[in-house]
Amino acid sequence: MRLVFAGTPEFAVPSLEAALSSGFDVPAVYTQPDRPAGRGRQLTASPVKQRALRAGIEVRQPTSLRDPEAQQALRELQPDLLVVIAYGLILPQAVLEIPPNGGWNLHASLLPRWRGAAPIQRAIEAGDRETGVCLMQMEAGLDTGPVLLSQRTPILEDDTAGTLHDRLAKLSAEVLADGLKLLRAGIRPQAQPQPEEGVEYARKLDKAEARLDWTSSAIELARKVRAFSPWPVAELDLAGERLRVHAAKAMDAVPGSAEPGTVIAAGRDGIDVVCADGVLRLLQVQKPGGRPVSAGDYLNARPELRRA
Repeated sequence: MRLVFAGTPEFAVPSLEAALSSGFDVPAVYTQPDRPAGRGRQLTASPVKQRALRAGIEVRQPTSLRDPEAQQALRELQPDLLVVIAYGLILPQAVLEIPPNGGWNLHASLLPRWRGAAPIQRAIEAGDRETGVCLMQMEAGLDTGPVLLSQRTPILEDDTAGTLHDRLAKLSAEVLADGLKLLRAGIRPQAQPQPEEGVEYARKLDKAEARLDWTSSAIELARKVRAFSPWPVAELDLAGERLRVHAAKAMDAVPGSAEPGTVIAAGRDGIDVVCADGVLRLLQVQKPGGRPVSAGDYLNARPELRRA
């Protein structure tokens, strides 16, 4: 059987590895065109392209799959299945109808919760206790297709978007491997329609969301710090200085009558700052133009902030 893979970022690489190890023939990999990256803004191949080239697989990078010529080029590959994960291009119905088994999409949430672009970050931001991966049969709607297979994983108290991203990337590969094993055995995974209740949309992250203020609750701020790590990284004002906050946690401390933004304790363990309804302890911060440092190291440069 022939499988065409479509994906772009690092998140999709473990699933590409699973596809290459599945026993399917992979005649081509589709990925986004090379983009400028880094300080030099040099054109850079996507992680999926880099892995495919190392495997000797043909790489295709159309700017759109709405074009009849691009669709014909895919048709000529005679794929039995199209596997899509974080590809970044809309696939029209005409493309999904090319393979006899249609398209499979891997999505990093427990559908129908967190359909859309940023399911990992929104799950952490909302305080969800668990998330997972769904393998769905693709259709025209946004992440609306019936679910073929799924796996769950808890969201740990110290999970950031980065750590959860890596765990879900590996889980996606496991789910895909299970699905492909069934298909090779002549068994099509049973499709379960998504329930109509519980739909939430994970809107794309906006860098402006990272600019936080102390009038939010400590729990809300701590969740956002975790959700926005490693990008776009939360920002807060502290004693007249704008800081990027890489790690923080909500404390049980009672702030008393101090105004939001007031430092009530600062030492080696962190910097405790009053919020709307509690205290947020800053653990790792970054000054403009600097590098991330522990709160204790930051206080070495700002000793006037130290509090018992």
